[in-house]
Amino acid sequence: MKGLTQRVTSASVSINGKTAANIGTGIVLLLGVEKDDGALQIQKMARKVFNYRIFTDVDGKMNKSLIDINGELLVVSQFTLVADTTKGNRPGFSKGATPAHGELIYKAFIKHVATEFRECQTGVFGADMAVSLVNDGPVTFWIET
Repeated sequence: MKGLTQRVTSASVSINGKTAANIGTGIVLLLGVEKDDGALQIQKMARKVFNYRIFTDVDGKMNKSLIDINGELLVVSQFTLVADTTKGNRPGFSKGATPAHGELIYKAFIKHVATEFRECQTGVFGADMAVSLVNDGPVTFWIET
């Protein structure tokens, strides 16, 4: 499982011109599911996203987590994150989950987050989405499980 986290002051997802989800201060997680991902990867990714200290404290240092600031989370499925870009000029997706497995893991991730941490906003798996965000910093981190 691969995740691209972005610290944001606001973000939204639109589908066919209609807002499907939006958040204020928090994290946008672009989530890519690989073919062998399961419960362990879900737990590791969720724990990392909620506890990663990427928000600033009163001294301006990154010492606070999403939990510490009571921030919001927007999760958007993005299979292109698992692409192999090491050869040629076209990405390869042999490591990526099948659409059925990807959707299963994506939905399980959302459920796990709601159970262990708090509910989050989401995009729609497999949909053509427009993601808008204001990256705060900018602060962006790549997380792999």
